[in-house]
Amino acid sequence: MRQIINFNAKWAFSKEATQLPTQIDPKWNFVNLPHSWNAIDGQDGDNDYFRGTAYYAKSFNKMDLPEAEQYYLELKGANSSADVYLNGKLLAHHDGGYSTWRVNITEAMEMTNLLVVVVDNAANDRVYPQMADFTFYGGLYRDVNVICVGNSHFDLDYYGAPGLKITPEICGKNAKVEVEVYVTNKSENQKLVYTIYDHEENVVTSTESADTKAVLEIADVHLWHGRKDPYLYCCEVELVEGDTVVDNVCNRFGCRTFKIDPDNGFILNGKEYPLRGVSRHQDRWGLGNALLPEHHEEDIELICEMGATTIRLAHYQHDQYFYDLCDEKGLVIWAEIPYISKHMPTGRENTISQMKELISQNYNHPCIVVWGLSNEIGIGGSDDDLLENHRILNDLCHQMDPTRLTTIAAVSMCKIDDPYLQIPDVVSYNHYFGWYGGETDMNGPWFDNFHKKHPNIPIGCSEYGCEALNWHTSDPRQGDYTEEYQSYYHEELIKQFFCRKYLWATHVWNMFDFGADARNEGGENGQNHKGLVTFDRKYKKDSFYAYKAWLSDEPFVHLCSKRYIDRVEDVTKITVYSNLPEVELFANGVSVGKKTAEDHFFRFEVKNEGETHLVAVAGEYRDESVIRKVDTFNESYRLVEKGAILNWFDIDAPEGYLSLNDKMSDVISTMQGKLLFMSLAGKFMGGKDGKMKAAGFEVGPEMMSMMGGFTVLRLFTLMGGMMDIKFTKEQLLDLNAKLNKIKAPKKK
Repeated sequence: MRQIINFNAKWAFSKEATQLPTQIDPKWNFVNLPHSWNAIDGQDGDNDYFRGTAYYAKSFNKMDLPEAEQYYLELKGANSSADVYLNGKLLAHHDGGYSTWRVNITEAMEMTNLLVVVVDNAANDRVYPQMADFTFYGGLYRDVNVICVGNSHFDLDYYGAPGLKITPEICGKNAKVEVEVYVTNKSENQKLVYTIYDHEENVVTSTESADTKAVLEIADVHLWHGRKDPYLYCCEVELVEGDTVVDNVCNRFGCRTFKIDPDNGFILNGKEYPLRGVSRHQDRWGLGNALLPEHHEEDIELICEMGATTIRLAHYQHDQYFYDLCDEKGLVIWAEIPYISKHMPTGRENTISQMKELISQNYNHPCIVVWGLSNEIGIGGSDDDLLENHRILNDLCHQMDPTRLTTIAAVSMCKIDDPYLQIPDVVSYNHYFGWYGGETDMNGPWFDNFHKKHPNIPIGCSEYGCEALNWHTSDPRQGDYTEEYQSYYHEELIKQFFCRKYLWATHVWNMFDFGADARNEGGENGQNHKGLVTFDRKYKKDSFYAYKAWLSDEPFVHLCSKRYIDRVEDVTKITVYSNLPEVELFANGVSVGKKTAEDHFFRFEVKNEGETHLVAVAGEYRDESVIRKVDTFNESYRLVEKGAILNWFDIDAPEGYLSLNDKMSDVISTMQGKLLFMSLAGKFMGGKDGKMKAAGFEVGPEMMSMMGGFTVLRLFTLMGGMMDIKFTKEQLLDLNAKLNKIKAPKKK
């Protein structure tokens, strides 16, 4: 019987070492796994985190391991490339930082051993990801084990797979379950015992065979039905010789059918089952991606509290434990590889190997319904090599797993007739209208237009969101990073998306704030703050409760803007979220009134005098907050960009005239503004072919449409970063002076 020995304790670690050690150096640091060397510098901004080679070394005695005929080292996550040495001998190299892989260490093992894993997250042109909006944390950030088995054992060499493949097929009220196992060194006198257990561990059916494939039947099958009923069976296969069990493997599985319809969305077990949820990155504040089981458990509980039915596990393979939790909780999952942002012609083999690992290791999870081929890879258009890479991956997915569908996440600038949209089974788009330009009301109509032009392609929204920190205002505006604007944005997107049942899935970007060391914005560098929950999981932003009001059956009431206490206006607006039909608001014990709201967003106006204690009541549930009247705006609520050349409140904006604080769409709606902008675009964005470009990508009509929603200041700040052009304060003030001479268009 196999035994699994955890190898997480006491590794010597160094990122200063330059050569392979021959013994443990006492000057090195000692760490326990999981561990990432970018847990701090990968979250503090400026894109200066250490990307290079680091060494992990561990000594062990063979006598401390169980007696066995074969020993395998199992690494569940080494980002992003790694080499394994045992007693100075190179045993294996692996490219890809998010999957499980194993190394047979039997022949190289001695009585006393020095195990060294050399991990490298340096930039290169062959291992994905290399360009993306998140930190590529280096390290041995998941468990490391030694698996001890006999010469005859279930396979441990094929792409980190479990050696067991379970394929249920629903046949009326029953299920036929095809079970295939992969056995190394199976002898003629060995047999296989296949057993299926129900959720209570009772034997449902069992059979013996010499064959490595069997079909078992479950009568009156209990279906896995998402959040409503995530019922799981377990399949165990034993390799038996005489009366001795030589090895065994087991996996849970679920029985369900699904399809994705271009008009009716996701259908689970023959019933419409709207997929409305979030995307998730796996990292944490102060830990990087070196998570423990309790961190995964907290994440899944928060996602379930919100009422989500689906998660897009971006942008790479996540921990097996998290997929297990998704099976248990009934979350429907999009799983993908990190083929992201920029196509690398020299990276094709890595996309193939990472996809083989993703499917091989996760085939048995009922939660997974789609394999993601790529994310925003077509931002610059698709060439022949990119298209061929996608066709290879798409065919590979269908060959390895005919039971699931394929998808991609395209980006706004990708034209809806781009040929790479025709390759996968279903498509989703990443749209940020209302944050990165455009207006919130552009989202629904954009999808209506796609659905009209491509009625046979199921379409969803794979990313949408906006950033919010502890900034506050009574007049929320796009780009202000306030909690109030994020709430407004998500209220609008909820109302647009949730009424369009043809959208096969919608995924908020993101459930949690996450590390993105290249980011310096929002007043807290090194993070993307689009999360509904903060990076440390300590604070649920108001927008979290907007989704809870729509998606959760758990009764609650929530008063918004609790951190926005000091207010200057005489009458202030108060928003309450609840999934109950009626809310009553009290101010200092006096009822302001009762409200009903079909959209679950309850609005009140409250006189702002002195200090007011607010209480929102819905049924037996209540929530409280405080507001206070002040004469001048509390500047601690206003974002002041660290290192910004100009902040919006430093800009002269005479009434009736344009300024850097106006939207680009308003500027170019005037003839003088259009001429001014075109002269600047030609100077800073002109390509050799006369086309406007940014970050090497052509600026087409789709990108121009998005730009219209940016203020001029924000557009120049963001585009400056994309084109690596640093605008000076003097240049921006000069541009503002020119805009101040142009009359603003009349508001319609």
